[in-house]
Amino acid sequence: MGCLGALLFLLGGLGALARICEITEVDSTLVERLGQHLLPWMDRLSPEQLNPSIYVGLRLSSLQAGAKEAHYLHSLKLSYQQSLLSNDNSDSEAKPSMGQLALYLLALRANCEFVGGRKGDRLVSQLKRFLEDEKGAIGHNHQGHPHTSYYQYSLGILALCVHQKRVHDSVVGKLLYAVEHEQHLQQGHFPVDTLAMAGLAFSCLKLSNLNPNQRNRITVALGRVQEKILKAQTPEGHFGNVYSTPLALQLLMASLRPTVELGTACLKAKAALLASLQHKAFQNPLMISQLLPILNQKSYVDLISPDCEAPRVLLEPATETPSQTQVPGFIHVTLKVSSISPSYRHSVSVPVSSSLEDVLKKAQEHSRFRYGTQASLSGPYLTSVMGKKAGEREFWQLLRAPDTPLLQGIADYRPRDGEAIELRLVGW
Repeated sequence: MGCLGALLFLLGGLGALARICEITEVDSTLVERLGQHLLPWMDRLSPEQLNPSIYVGLRLSSLQAGAKEAHYLHSLKLSYQQSLLSNDNSDSEAKPSMGQLALYLLALRANCEFVGGRKGDRLVSQLKRFLEDEKGAIGHNHQGHPHTSYYQYSLGILALCVHQKRVHDSVVGKLLYAVEHEQHLQQGHFPVDTLAMAGLAFSCLKLSNLNPNQRNRITVALGRVQEKILKAQTPEGHFGNVYSTPLALQLLMASLRPTVELGTACLKAKAALLASLQHKAFQNPLMISQLLPILNQKSYVDLISPDCEAPRVLLEPATETPSQTQVPGFIHVTLKVSSISPSYRHSVSVPVSSSLEDVLKKAQEHSRFRYGTQASLSGPYLTSVMGKKAGEREFWQLLRAPDTPLLQGIADYRPRDGEAIELRLVGW
């Protein structure tokens, strides 16, 4: 008990073990700056740009966007109900994915709404059908893989859970088996963000007791997930990497198994996270929306019983400084593709602060370079380069010298002047 008491003293005298992983005393200016990044995205109301995660992140944060917030939820409702409840199957590709539908249900719960009525029941049925299809793809012998990912599979279970909608034990069982037998996965292991999302789903199921027959397995799986996330902490303090850390902390904050090791790891993660905030590492709206809740000591599990009356600070748009309004300069970035014959190398000139995606688009305009992407919950990712598509066990990796993999996606990474970026096809 002496070591535990010393740890609690270092944490500022938190009174209960269950609160051992809270990230407190964050500079309010840093938090507000993060929220201001989301405001322009809330003006993008086309169906392909609407993102329920933005609404969920704000509602679980200490910030609010006033009337813009209510208008955004209204736009989400119109878009999702029209696309998902329409009987027209001619444009099925335009319909939201399982992960997007799950996030929409989280957004409704973040507004203290329980999905219900004829339209709500159809949305729930649609999400359950998605999960059943994924369960079928995994197979009765667990040799297959979801059409999407275990991340989206977990997110779907979580979304139904916070609405108190039970899914069949066999659906939960597939996720439990994947965590219990991680070595059988296609990639050989779960990424940290996938582990965290699975853990959040398990936490909700345990607290809600929706699958009592699986309760013991869920408890053991939760412990396994927490253990793996703690082992994935880097020397700098991140869990996996800087962008998987917010979701990992959401799980650890909701942990029902607080320990001295957990408290120490969270202290280290807090320091790493604050350093990342100081260096403006978070620009992607999905990443920000996962980060804002933990800065308010919240997680997606809090959507079981959200507090919609908690006071939140009204966000004001960021004020532009004269330097921001000046005509930007240009940088030169070299693109290299070594996984094709003949290999490709080309220098591209783009405005300062351009993303890697901007570099790719510019290269496509003025050279033989071609690429293809696919949308995902964390932004677009490469599916083909120069006509060469990634196979079932391959992916296009982004590297900067010297052979350093990029942690950010093409929409988030801002290359520096003179930097060389390599696109390399690698196998799992």
